[in-house]
Amino acid sequence: MISVEHLTKRYGELVAVDDLSFEIQEGHVYGFLGPNGAGKSTTMNIMTGCLSATEGKVVIDGHDIFEEPREAKRQIGYLPEQPPLYLNETPEEYLRFVGEAKGLRGADLERQIREVIEQVRIGDVRRRSIAALSKGYKQRVGIAQALLGGPKVIILDEPTVGLDPLQIIEIRDLIRQLGQTHTVIFSSHILSEVQTICDQILIIAKGKLVAFGGPEELESALRSPSEILLTAESSVEEVREILERVEHIAGVEIEEKPSGLTAVRLHTDAEDVHDVSRALFFAFAWRQRALLEISLKRAGLEDIFIELTEDGGGSPGAADTEESEASEL
Repeated sequence: MISVEHLTKRYGELVAVDDLSFEIQEGHVYGFLGPNGAGKSTTMNIMTGCLSATEGKVVIDGHDIFEEPREAKRQIGYLPEQPPLYLNETPEEYLRFVGEAKGLRGADLERQIREVIEQVRIGDVRRRSIAALSKGYKQRVGIAQALLGGPKVIILDEPTVGLDPLQIIEIRDLIRQLGQTHTVIFSSHILSEVQTICDQILIIAKGKLVAFGGPEELESALRSPSEILLTAESSVEEVREILERVEHIAGVEIEEKPSGLTAVRLHTDAEDVHDVSRALFFAFAWRQRALLEISLKRAGLEDIFIELTEDGGGSPGAADTEESEASEL
């Protein structure tokens, strides 16, 4: 459906998008996940033809976005982070304007306006001024304009930013519904949001694609070493001696507790964490020291996200500025 090959965008010495390549298949909901300034908005603006690329290629349903922009853009409905709304118009008037700009006319235009109004559930405000609508309703109007023209792909840039909790739930439900009839791509810096909605996730940091797959697939393939937490009735020195007898321990944090107890957090690089926990049990038993508590912890997708993007966030800088400027374009 969409092929992105070696996509790069430079602003002078700043590399906002760094050699991105990926394939988007039809009929899925994809999430662009990454910290602010990671390159998500810049990538989306290039994919939709709103921004040129320094290098690379984007093909949408067989049409190159740079060489055949008219044909490629017919396949895309786009909602930028700041919805391009005319606040002095009503949703109905605005959608009619957008529909005509997309080449719709007559009965077909009126039919599509009715359909998208019903689809995004803005019928009760269709004749009110957009300026008087809540941000949640404005987002719905923005999504409605993206749906006009029957595009195969819907691209939404941070569609839940600035919404209250109820509005966020409503927009997430709407995205799920759109995923049943369209290929949907949306960006977010909120992990839980992407996990809730998407069946495929692209993690972007510093303009690079650092991971791509389903939530369960990413957790399975990219788990960081497992953790074992234990509390022993033993001194710190004895604990260190005991741990030296156990293999596959990649890191240890030891804390002395009151009443002669020692707490341990250790990381293991073993394929099966249970093999290490079993070895720990027998090592402490051999020294006749009681293990009062032992628990296992696997790294989840949140841990993976933090690990992969820990250098990609930080305070707003040039990358954030460029992404904001790209969105305005």
